[in-house]
Amino acid sequence: MFSFNMFDHPIPRVFQNRFSTQYRCFSVSMLAGPNDRSDVEKGGKIIMPPSALDQLSRLNITYPMLFKLTNKNSDRVTHCGVLEFVADEGICYLPHWMMQNLLLEEGGLVQVESVNLQVATYSKFQPQSPDFLDITNPKAVLENALRNFACLTTGDVIAINYNEKIYELRVMETKPDKAVSIIECDMNVDFDAPLGYKEPERQAQHEESAEGETDHSGYTGELGFRAFSGSGNRLDGKKKGVEPSPSPVRPGDIKRGIPNYEFKLGKITFIRNSRPLVKKVEESFWKTSSLSAGRRIAW
Repeated sequence: MFSFNMFDHPIPRVFQNRFSTQYRCFSVSMLAGPNDRSDVEKGGKIIMPPSALDQLSRLNITYPMLFKLTNKNSDRVTHCGVLEFVADEGICYLPHWMMQNLLLEEGGLVQVESVNLQVATYSKFQPQSPDFLDITNPKAVLENALRNFACLTTGDVIAINYNEKIYELRVMETKPDKAVSIIECDMNVDFDAPLGYKEPERQAQHEESAEGETDHSGYTGELGFRAFSGSGNRLDGKKKGVEPSPSPVRPGDIKRGIPNYEFKLGKITFIRNSRPLVKKVEESFWKTSSLSAGRRIAW
C-alpha cells in the first residue's frame, strides 16, 4: 500500500481557522518613535506587527479581535484586544501591568492566540489601596477607564490612571465566564473592600445618649412655645457641643403694639420712627447767662 502526502511540511498556521503564534514582548516604553504612546498603558490592548494583520485578514475570525496571551514558563494567562499593527516583525508591545500579570520580562516569549469571548454581564473589583476611596464617584471613573479595555480576566490586576495617579484593581469575579468581552456591553459593576482597609472604630452610642439626655421635670408647669428644645446627634460621630437651651417665652412677656387711633379710611401711614415724638417747648424770651456761681441776670 502506498500513502500519498501532498505536503512535505506541516500545514502553515495561515490556512488554519485560528491565529496562534509567538512574539517577543516588550513594554510600551521600548516602542521606537517620536510619538508618546502612554495611551497604551491606560488600557488593555496590545500593539502587534503588520504580518499579524495579514494573517488575520485571511482567517474566518469574528470581530472585534480578541486574543489570549499565555506565558508557558509560568502558566499565566490573560486576555486582551489589539490597538494597532505597527510593531516590528516578531515583536509585540504590552502594557506594563499586563506584563506583570504574566510574569514576563523584557524580551520574553508570549503565545498569542485568537479567541471568542462571551459578553460580560457582571464584574467585581477590589482596589489594591485604600486611596481609591478618596475618589468621589469611583464607578464613573472605572466606567471611563474601561473604555480603553477590550476584555477582562478573573485574577488580573488592572491599572487605571485618574488625576495623574495610578490605581490598581484586582478583577475578583466576572460573569458569565472567567474571561469576558466588555465591548458594547451592559455590565453591572461591584466593589469589594480595598486591600488593607480598616473600618473606623465607632464610639458607643449610649455614652452620647446619656450626655444628650436632659431633665424635663422643670418644664411641666411652663407654658409657651420652646424653639429647638430637643437634642440631636452628629452624622460624623463626633460629640456635639452643649449649648444652653433658650429660655421659655411666656404669654405675659409678649407686648402688643399701640393701635393707631387716628386711622382714616383710604389713608396709608408709614411710621418711620416707633418712638413717640417729644413735644417742643416754646422757647421763652428770657435768656440766662451765668456770671458767677449762684447768680443769674435777666435782660
